[in-house]
Amino acid sequence: MKGKTFAEKIFGAEAGSIVFKKPDIILSHDNTSSIFNTFRKMNGERIKYPDRLLIVLDHNAPPSTAKLANQYQKIRDIVHEQGITKFHDAGKGICHQIMADYAKPGMVIVGSDSHTCTAGAFNAFAAGIDRTETAGLWRQGETWFRVPESLKITLHGKLNPGVYAKDISLWIIGMIGSSGADYMSIEYHGDGVKSLTVDQRMTLANLASEMGAKNAVFPYDDVLKEWLGATYDGEGVWADDGAVYAKEIEIDLSEIFPVVAAPHHVDNVKAVAEVRGTKLHEAMVGTCTNGRLEDLRIAAGILKGKKLPEDFQMVIVPASQKIYLQALKEGLIEIFLEAGANVLSASCGPCLGTGQGIPADGYNVISTANRNFKGRMGNKESFIYLASPATVAYSALAGEIVDPRGIETDDKYPYHVEQSSTVTIPENENRRINGVWNYKDVNDLNTDQMFAGNLTYSVLSSEPEKIMPHLFKGFDVHFTDNVQEGDIIVIGSNFGCGSSREHPAVGLAHAGVKAVICKSVNRIFYRSSVNQGLPIILLPEAVDAYNPGDEVSIDFEQGKVTVGSKTFDFAPLPGKLMEIFNARGLVNFIREKAE
Repeated sequence: MKGKTFAEKIFGAEAGSIVFKKPDIILSHDNTSSIFNTFRKMNGERIKYPDRLLIVLDHNAPPSTAKLANQYQKIRDIVHEQGITKFHDAGKGICHQIMADYAKPGMVIVGSDSHTCTAGAFNAFAAGIDRTETAGLWRQGETWFRVPESLKITLHGKLNPGVYAKDISLWIIGMIGSSGADYMSIEYHGDGVKSLTVDQRMTLANLASEMGAKNAVFPYDDVLKEWLGATYDGEGVWADDGAVYAKEIEIDLSEIFPVVAAPHHVDNVKAVAEVRGTKLHEAMVGTCTNGRLEDLRIAAGILKGKKLPEDFQMVIVPASQKIYLQALKEGLIEIFLEAGANVLSASCGPCLGTGQGIPADGYNVISTANRNFKGRMGNKESFIYLASPATVAYSALAGEIVDPRGIETDDKYPYHVEQSSTVTIPENENRRINGVWNYKDVNDLNTDQMFAGNLTYSVLSSEPEKIMPHLFKGFDVHFTDNVQEGDIIVIGSNFGCGSSREHPAVGLAHAGVKAVICKSVNRIFYRSSVNQGLPIILLPEAVDAYNPGDEVSIDFEQGKVTVGSKTFDFAPLPGKLMEIFNARGLVNFIREKAE
């Protein structure tokens, strides 16, 4: 009999099946007030399972405007009114780090943030969802899952000095591309896993979303048992020896050398040697990817007794207050300050450009964060390189990118998959012809381009008319003013990659876009589109067949798309999901069901 993967065991169903399940933990953060507004639209009054909610104020902590402060206070009011006990106020930590105090082996965890997958380090199934789906969970307590196919990554040996978990993650992303694990469950196997601490595993699990994966997971082994301590006496879940995988990769950790992700995509991976000498203006150590105590110790060990270059800006962001206090006790904060760095409160702000540390025009930044999209840190005229804490710290001292091993090599990153690209439509081009927006040449359109990250908490997803003026502005400035009810978008692969923010899907549905026909789509964006009643049709052959000016029609009942004179078949969604489309979105579906 065929063995089962981790995901198949967790959900009790074969890969590809649609199942409904009640998650053990439902995570949200600064978007909680928006979720609550949607919950109310669903006729929600009392949250179904308040004991399963974990709410953390982190993306704008502490708030920098009166509007954000009022949102924070609204969230506190919600927490008290609904009897939510798992609440962490501003400054207590980044939600994915706080999750480490709650996640346990065998749990199913969802969160309204794309990096919820970090909790896979604890042998949990953890995946990101959007705000509307989170509101639905508040209302009903359960949601649908498509059981993912699985990618088995086997790690052999151990890392050499100067090479870290961040290098492993970027190595894999560069190997398979930003959509190389699209909708998959990544399992980490092999003797090399034993050499990785829980902090390092969190880094690897965190970056699964940058490979397009639904989740990543590590086994419940001796390393995790020791980390959880004697108070935990549960059991883990793991794949059978005879499990069948969609894809398998083997990596010898001793062959990995320091790498960076160069601007403006995470899969634009290069050996440090290939970008050595690049002048830098700013550095950051922190975020949910590399703001843990182990990371701060590495950076402090490098900066101790040294000074940053004149006019150089460096920010250190501990991932939680607990980590901050321990770093204070160990003297790490003093080291950072004496070196000339700024130490910020535990927050996500610098990563997505909503807090301090925004770079100036033309700045080259080296960062331990998880994304380097154009404009990601709050300025589209800056350039972000992603690297390990050691590479960041050594490079900050040098004012240019250097090898953390203190050597010069001729290393060349060995993999060359088709790289992601950042495309913007020239202002003199009109891409709307016959009601069709022709973006067939556009791949990897990310959520930051569709709706800037620094607007995420100043414009509520429950107010689509406020989203519209900003929709697609970082991509095609003509879209918002010219889109019409019934329009169709034809676009390339990996559509909607990036964060879990649902604003683009809300805006497109509100604008009356009939459907998006694409080659492939990011899985969270796909879920968001379903929740907003916006059909996403995966038909690579229809995209390839389209020529500017072709008439495009869609028959949802028959599952057919006609492009010019050619007709293509597509598989309609399962019945329960079609009910959401027919109701024009999850909000209406749940409200009608409740009446």
